[in-house]
Amino acid sequence: MRHYVEEEVTKKGIIFDLDGTLWDSSDSVTKSWNEAISTYENINYRMTVESMKGFMGKTIDEIADLFFAGLPKHVRKDIMDKCIRYEQEYIEKHGGFLFPGVLETLEQLSEEYRLYIVSNCQEGYIEAFMKYHKVEKYFDDFENAGRTGKTKGENIRLVVERNNLGNAAYVGDTQGDFNAARFAKIPFIHARYGFGEISEPVVFVERVCEIPIKIKDLT
Repeated sequence: MRHYVEEEVTKKGIIFDLDGTLWDSSDSVTKSWNEAISTYENINYRMTVESMKGFMGKTIDEIADLFFAGLPKHVRKDIMDKCIRYEQEYIEKHGGFLFPGVLETLEQLSEEYRLYIVSNCQEGYIEAFMKYHKVEKYFDDFENAGRTGKTKGENIRLVVERNNLGNAAYVGDTQGDFNAARFAKIPFIHARYGFGEISEPVVFVERVCEIPIKIKDLT
């Protein structure tokens, strides 16, 4: 994490979603989840990369309710807990696919903006991302649903308030991200290269490297 000696009068921040915005970990997560699920002899569920991409951005409870809907709640929880443990270990060793231009763009943006991450992931996931790809130096703070139990919109607002951001925007790839930014009452940029679509006209980028250009019009 970055540290500053002096505080700016009005801090400008960019808050990023993670999956579908900065990286694609669906292959790594799918492999780790299937390995975890295979330890249950009487359960034949298997995740595909495509189905995993469809779940990106949802909370762990939402994924469990959708993918393991036919199983009792206590069984779903047990499976998900094991999937998360396997996922954490796998990602710490193998990481995920960084979208082209992420490192260069973070370097460029960090010269003018404070950078943050807010995701619906479990606790430890963002840390694994930052540690594997060595990007801790670019981010001031982060938050996730696993740690707070709050919605993404609430967590965005929490990060804005916690860091005294006078000016901030959110970058994400799904309708849920757009709705969260709207809830937090901050501008939104759609990462159109990611996993989702937005149901109404919105500022967008086709590549990560376009974010510095589009962000200037919003902050």
